[in-house]
Amino acid sequence: MALPLLPGFSRRRNIGGEKFHRSQICAYSNNVRRLFEDKPGIGGELLPGQTLKITNSVFPEAVGSSPPSWIAFDKQRHLESTNPFHPYERFDTLKQFLEFDGQVLGFSCVWNDPELQLSDPRELILRYYLSDDTIDIREILPSNSGRDVVPFFLKRDKLPKNAPAAPYHPGTITNYTLLNVLGKPERNKGYYIRDVLQTGAVHREFYKDSDLKIGAVINVWGRQILLCDCDEFTKEHYRKKYGIVDFTPIQYKTPPPPKPEKIIPPYNGFGSEEDSLSSCKGVVIKTAHKDYRQFLVKDRYGMDSRVLRYAAKLITDIAVDKDRKFIISFFLSDDTISIFEYAERNSGIAGGKFLERGRIKKPGQELFKSEPSEYYKAQDLFVGARVCFHGHNFLLVDADEYTFNYMEKNANEFPMADICVVLNKLKSMTESRAKEIRKTFATTDPEQTNVIGYDTFRNWIVSVAGGGFSEHEIMTLGRHYGIRDDSQTDLLLLLSVAQDKLKKNAFEYFEQLITVFLYNDREKCGLLPYETCRTIFKSFKLPLPDDLLETLLARFEDNQKQVDYKKFVHALNWRENQVHAFVEEKEQPKREDIWNQLPRSPPVTGIRYPPLLDDLFGKEE
Repeated sequence: MALPLLPGFSRRRNIGGEKFHRSQICAYSNNVRRLFEDKPGIGGELLPGQTLKITNSVFPEAVGSSPPSWIAFDKQRHLESTNPFHPYERFDTLKQFLEFDGQVLGFSCVWNDPELQLSDPRELILRYYLSDDTIDIREILPSNSGRDVVPFFLKRDKLPKNAPAAPYHPGTITNYTLLNVLGKPERNKGYYIRDVLQTGAVHREFYKDSDLKIGAVINVWGRQILLCDCDEFTKEHYRKKYGIVDFTPIQYKTPPPPKPEKIIPPYNGFGSEEDSLSSCKGVVIKTAHKDYRQFLVKDRYGMDSRVLRYAAKLITDIAVDKDRKFIISFFLSDDTISIFEYAERNSGIAGGKFLERGRIKKPGQELFKSEPSEYYKAQDLFVGARVCFHGHNFLLVDADEYTFNYMEKNANEFPMADICVVLNKLKSMTESRAKEIRKTFATTDPEQTNVIGYDTFRNWIVSVAGGGFSEHEIMTLGRHYGIRDDSQTDLLLLLSVAQDKLKKNAFEYFEQLITVFLYNDREKCGLLPYETCRTIFKSFKLPLPDDLLETLLARFEDNQKQVDYKKFVHALNWRENQVHAFVEEKEQPKREDIWNQLPRSPPVTGIRYPPLLDDLFGKEE
C-alpha cells in the first residue's frame, strides 16, 4: 500500500539529485523571445505522459558567434558555414547554365502518324538543351508534301513523361510550399516557414538526357517518337558521361525502288552523235556543252601555241604516195586535228590542206550504237605511233621542239616522254646484263671519248628491247643523255628565222634590252643564267616562239649554263647584224594557220653513255 503524500509522511524520491528548479516556459530562440510550452517539469525531468521535442539541429554546431538567422543566412549560397534548424532546399540553375550553355544534343527521330496513309513516317529533329533540360522538335518536310510549314513541332520547354494529364488547379504546382506556424486572424500577423519536406507537393517527371538514346521511344504529348540517330557531339557526350559506345542507327526509311535503266536508242546517222543524244534527254533539244575548262586552260596564250605538231608519212604500197610528207597538228584546247601536206618542188604534188580541223574518231567502232564514240586524244599521238584518220594510215616520224618540250613538262600525261618511266622500263630489261652491256659500250668507244653515235645507241635499244620501245621513248632517252648538233649552219638558219620574225613585228628595243641585262649583271661579267635571260626576254614580249627562243639561248650557253647576253642580243639585232640563211626561198601560203615547214627537233649527234650506265646499274667500282 502506497503511503499518501502528506507532510511528514513523504520520503525523498530523487536522492542524489542536484536540480530542483521549475523550468521556465519563456526563453529566447535565435535571439528572439518566444513561449515554450513543452518545457520539462521539476529539475528538468519529464512529467508523466510528456515527450521532448528536438530543439537543436541534427548538423554539428559551427564554430563562431551565433548571429540571428536573418543575418546568418543573408546572401548565402554555400550552406556549410551556417547552422540552420532545417537546411533550405536549393534551386541553383545558374551553375548548370554557365557550364552547359550552348551545348545541345541532336537526335534524328520519326513519328508514325496514324492519320496519314503513308508508308514512310514523319521525320523529326529533336534538340535537347543541356543548360536547362528543355527540348524542342522540328519537322523535316519533304518537297511537295502538302503540309503547312510550321516553326516548331514542339516548342522549347521541359517535356513531361506522363503528358497529357488532367490539368492542375491554380497554385498546385509551385517551387516552394509555405506552412502557417502561428496563424492569427489578424491581418499580416501570421508566421510562415518553408516546408522542406514538401508535404503534399506535386512531383512531375521530365525527360532528362539519361532517358534519351538511340532506339528509345519517348512520349511527346501522346505521340510516340522513336529516336533513330544522333550527331557526333551527342555521341561524344554519351561516351564521356554514360560510357555508351554503341550508336548503331535505326533504319526507318523504305529503300527506294531501283531506278529503271535508261535505254538510249542507237545513233541514227543524222547530225552528230552529241545532237542525237541531246534529243533523247528532253523534248527541247539543246546544243551539247563544250568543255570550256579545257579551252581556258589549254588555249593559246601569248607565244605558247598549245599545238602539238608532228611530221608524218602515209603507210601505203603505192610508190607515189610513199614519198608524200604531211604535217599533223593537234590542238590541245578542243582535241581537234588538222592535216596539211608538205609541198615539195618537182614532186608533182601541190600540197596544202589535206584535212579540215575537227575531231577524229578512232577506227574500228560501230557506227550505229548507243554509246558515244571514242576520239583521238593527245596521248594517242607520239613519234612512232600509227594512226588512221578517215581510212588513211599515217606513221608519225618526228615532232617539233615545242611538242617534245610540252610532253616532257607534262610527263604525267605522256608516259613515253617521262624519263623516269622510260629509264625504269629499260632497267627492268637490262639489269641482269650489266657487265655485258658495259663491255659492249666500251668496245663501241675504243678511244674512250664517253660518247657514241645516236644511230649506234638506237640500234642497241632496239636489239635489247626487241620492239618493246617506241621511237618516242628512244628519243626521250636520246634527248636526256644526248649531245645536240651545234653546227654553225643550223645556228645561222635559226637566227635568220628569228630576225625575220622580229623584223615583221617591228621589234627594235635592243638598246633597252642591253640596259636591263647590265642592270641584272651585278658582277659586270657579261654573263647571266639561262632562266634570268629568258625572263628578261619575256618581260619585253619578244615576238619569238618559246621553242625557238629556248633553242637559241641554249646555243649561246657555256658549260656553267651562263649566257653571253651581249653576243646574243647583237645576233638578234636585225638592224646592225642581218643574217642571210643559205636556204632556198619558197612560196609562203597566205593563211596563217598553215605551217609549211616540217616539224623538226634539233638533232642529237651523240649519246653520253657513262651517265646512262650509272643510272641503270649504279656507279661502277
